Amino acid sequence: MIEIRLKRAYEEPARSDGPRLLVDRLWPRGIAKKDAKLSDWLKEVAPSEELRVWYDHDPEKWDEFRKRYGWELDANKTEDFRKLKNHIRDQKRITLVYGAKDEVHNNAVALKDFLQREK
Repeated sequence: MIEIRLKRAYEEPARSDGPRLLVDRLWPRGIAKKDAKLSDWLKEVAPSEELRVWYDHDPEKWDEFRKRYGWELDANKTEDFRKLKNHIRDQKRITLVYGAKDEVHNNAVALKDFLQREK
């Protein structure tokens, strides 16, 4: 079974991270692309712009956000989602990288939960 880790883009990359996959639609502020040490930037796996704006990192909307994001992921047939599934199939560990300050209520947490339920 694959280990899926979560890490803020502002945390130091580690060798033990495995492939580091940015799962935000927007690039994290203040991070140079050369310093991010990412394997891939999977923009199309991130919540839609509409959902991201609606959620606005409001913890009170967390449960509804997770449900709506899950619906988006169920319907996601993008190249980025295929790449993510390939990483999951081919690796023992991946790290989902995100820029949000809230380490509990963010799209990477919801994505990890979705991927673990999907198995």
